[in-house]
Amino acid sequence: MIRHRPFNTLGRIDRAWLQARLHFRFGSIGPPEHAPLGPLYIWNDDTFAPHSGFGMHAHENVEIVTIVRSGVIAHEDSVGNQARIAAGDIQVMSAGKGVLHAERNEEDHAAQLFQIWLTPRSRNVEPRWAMRLITMTERFVVLASGDVTDVEHGALEIDADARVMGAMLHAGQTEVHPIAEEAMAYLVTTTGRIRVNDVDLAPRDGAAIIGERALGVTAIDETSVWLIELPRRPCAET
Repeated sequence: MIRHRPFNTLGRIDRAWLQARLHFRFGSIGPPEHAPLGPLYIWNDDTFAPHSGFGMHAHENVEIVTIVRSGVIAHEDSVGNQARIAAGDIQVMSAGKGVLHAERNEEDHAAQLFQIWLTPRSRNVEPRWAMRLITMTERFVVLASGDVTDVEHGALEIDADARVMGAMLHAGQTEVHPIAEEAMAYLVTTTGRIRVNDVDLAPRDGAAIIGERALGVTAIDETSVWLIELPRRPCAET
């Protein structure tokens, strides 16, 4: 089953400095049917205006994955990490027992990013942070994962039963991606149209995937495609 979530149906936050579209309902924002999928409960498509963003604020017991799609985001946290996260970078933060962090666009141009929140396997652990450059190919590459094998092959470690993947597809290309038995997944296209099995997605649409054993993703236009697999059985402990 593929449950299409068109971009124009997503919950929205419209502020002078922040334009956000919410693939999952947050509080009272968004349709009730846009419910969490396993440990995945937030996937926001955010645009930060120049010289704006979130100042220091607290998180605990959440795995946060940030993918910068355009522009630059400055990261700072209460355990001493500071970084400039540019387009093409991915950041992971395990908030654990508690951390303060800030995310700001200090540049003269808008920044676009995905922010993804996952329920952790373990509570009240020490906070952890890491980032890496995204290497996009025509096949899905695992960029962050709770599976020890993925981490050994270069994926960033997250403490969640999830695998975060990305691919860059050319117009007319089809990528067939197997889905583990009993797993779920969530998929988002960015700048182009795609067809997922027999469901058409427009730019920035999402799709919740339940009970499918394979995804045939055909790019109608050139586009990056992002996918999170959510095994029903836990990933190998890291």
